[in-house]
Parts: sequence; C-alpha cells; structure tokens
Amino acid sequence: MSPKRDLFFARNAGRTSLKQDLWERQFVAEQKPSTAIEAVESGLAAQGYIASRQIATAVYLSQQIEKPILVEGPAGVGKTELAKAIAAWRGMKMIRLQCYEGLDEAKALYEWKYAKQLLYTQILKDKLGEVLGGAQTLHAALDQLHDFGDVFFSKEFVEPRPLLQALEQPGGCVLLIDEIDKSDAEFESLLLEILSDFQVTIPELGTVSAVTPPTVILTSNSERDLGDALKRRCLHLHIGFPEQRLEERIVESRVPGISQTLRRQMVGFIHEIRSLDLKKLPSVSETIDWARVLVLLQASELDTEIVKDTLNVLLKYEADIEAAQPQVTTFIAKAARSNVFG
Repeated sequence: MSPKRDLFFARNAGRTSLKQDLWERQFVAEQKPSTAIEAVESGLAAQGYIASRQIATAVYLSQQIEKPILVEGPAGVGKTELAKAIAAWRGMKMIRLQCYEGLDEAKALYEWKYAKQLLYTQILKDKLGEVLGGAQTLHAALDQLHDFGDVFFSKEFVEPRPLLQALEQPGGCVLLIDEIDKSDAEFESLLLEILSDFQVTIPELGTVSAVTPPTVILTSNSERDLGDALKRRCLHLHIGFPEQRLEERIVESRVPGISQTLRRQMVGFIHEIRSLDLKKLPSVSETIDWARVLVLLQASELDTEIVKDTLNVLLKYEADIEAAQPQVTTFIAKAARSNVFG
C-alpha cells in the first residue's frame, strides 16, 4: 500500500465502505488511464468477474465522469453480473430494479403510505375539537387544518422504492436497472431526470437530489429499441460472446476444479456450436454450467457420448439439440485440434 493511501485511510478511519469508495474515486483518477483501467480489471477479477479491456474501460470512464452505463447484449453474457461485481469490488450496496411491462412510478420510485395516512386522518378526526379549540374564526380554523393537511404529504408518509432508495444512500450504491427493454417508453421518460442529474422531482415534496451519486448500470437484451433520450444519457457498452481465450479465463475463475485440457476442449466446442443457426446460442452462463456438470461427472476430456448426454445443459430448445447432434463428433475433433495447436 502506498504512503499516500496510508495517509488517506488514517484520516478517514472508521468509515470503511465510504473511505474505500473515496479512495477509488480520488486516487484512481490520479493514475495514468491505462494503469487505472488495469486496476479496474484486477478489482473485478478479485470478485470472480473476468472483464475484457472494453468492459474495464467503460467502468473506469463511468466512475470518472459519473455517467450511467447502458449494457446491451444477449442473455447470459454477464451484464447483470457486472453490476454485482462492481458493488462487491467497491464495497457498496447494490439496489436492483427488475423491469417488466407495466412497471410504473409507484413500484419503481415511490408511493404514499395510504394506510398510515388513513390512520393519521382518523386520529386527527378524533382530536378535531382539541385542534380547533383556539380558533376564534372560520378563517383561523381553516388555517390550522391546512397546516395539518401538509403533514399528509411529507417524507414521513413516503414509501421509497428502488430508484428513490438509491438516491438516499449516504455512501452511494450501485443501482442496477435490469432488463430496461422490458419496460415501456413511458417508464424510460421517468428515468431521464435520474440518469442525467441524479435527482427526482416529487410534486408534493419538491426535488430530491442524490446524497452521493449512485453508480448506475442499465441492462438490455435488445427486445425493443430504446429511446434516443435515454441512450444520450448513458455510456454504451455491448457485451457479446467472448473470444476463446477470455472465455477460458472465465471458466477457470468460476470453475477452478476443471483441468486445462477439458477447459480448452469444451470452450472450443462451444465456439463451434455458436457457428450453427440455432434459436438460442449458448451463452457464458451455459458455458459455466456445462463446465460444472463435466467436473461433476468426472470427465477428463470430451467424447461423443458425454457431450450428447449433456447437450441439454448448453441448448435450451429441442430443435437446437437435434440440429447440433449430427455435428458433435466433428466439433469435438475440431476442438481437440485447436487444443493441440492453439
């Protein structure tokens, strides 16, 4: 640890997660960009997330310019896991908003505690005589009731949902807005103020600004086109299927018990499978699951029998399994040659 970092921690003792994040923001910014990006790669790798240079660069830039990242790509390539890894690396709480069709302000931002307001109304009704006891005129009575009416729409009666919770975190957080493409255009509009200014306007309360700007990650499987207004407010990152060496590193990190030979063979085989015209190509999540299955079955190398017996781990549609089966022997041979000469 550098003397500079020692001094920083000494001055901020007792605020573990906050001081860690302040360190990352302040001193990573002082490093050369290439060194800082490597630090991001190492930090994510320590959490079991093997990031490409492109991913690490996007995370670094997001931290420095305080801009959300819109992560697009097929399901299972590690979009959601990226947000989890960032939160774990920076020692921050992660708040997740799972999007779906029909998601609205009451579920995403805030809603009023109607039961509590109703109870308060009943109490006020029972005490109405005492409340208005000092009022000499109708105008004075109305003024006193008006003061009580304002209380109904105070923060005491607000139930914060994920978006508002993220703004209220004193030490910041990672806000994951997952599968934004499943929501509608109206919900996108709701997000614009939060994404650009890290604040939200509640008509009865005014503007609520972030105590500490959250790190915002939005994910999309591209089920629909997102609006330009939302895209302008975000850094864009596309995560596709990784190249073979990177995918081997991912498997090594997530399934440490697998041998190097089997790891190279299975990843090579999966890359061959992805060359087929299938309804759903196997993603990184399927790669990891298959590696765990092969280790569980004590496979030392790929053979036709074990691959055909476990194709259902890789492929999720029967038509895809039927299309892949005639190619199994050929793809195993190609993967084996790649293992020898690659």
